[in-house]
Amino acid sequence: MKTRERRQGITLVHTGTGKGKSSGAFGVVFRAAGWGLKVCVIQFIKGKWKTGEQIAAEKFDNIEWHTMGDGFTWDTKNPAQDIKTSHEIWDFSRQKILSKKFDLVLLDEINYCSGYGWISGEEIAEFIKTQKPKWLHLLLTGRDAPQAIIDAANTVTEMTKIKHAFDEGILAAQGVEF
Repeated sequence: MKTRERRQGITLVHTGTGKGKSSGAFGVVFRAAGWGLKVCVIQFIKGKWKTGEQIAAEKFDNIEWHTMGDGFTWDTKNPAQDIKTSHEIWDFSRQKILSKKFDLVLLDEINYCSGYGWISGEEIAEFIKTQKPKWLHLLLTGRDAPQAIIDAANTVTEMTKIKHAFDEGILAAQGVEF
């Protein structure tokens, strides 16, 4: 594994309407942890319920996990609260990134916050370009990644929905979707 001084950090974005944005990101998290990298996961939207990924991460000493959102908020009744919460999580995320304690930081569902206008995509992109440590790997997930974030990233993957079990009335399956 290259030392931080010799590593070029990569900024990755997983976006699009299809399933797999967070799931793919967790694959990267566990790959990095397997190589001994120090990882921080920060979830913007998911709420306080446990997921299989979080349970698995507890088995690793080198993964720090923060589930900080107010839950799934697409049908929000309090947009001012969503904006406030999103900004608090973004401030926390910047502190974690700038702490230099981590080799990889996952900002799970942050793109939703930008898509809804709760956090400026331009502000996030500017931070990536000017303040993110050069050696740090950064991964941002969620639908509707703003163009500014796409432009600031090194690798962008768009998941495209072809079909989803939910459309057939099948609810999220434990062990497969959470």
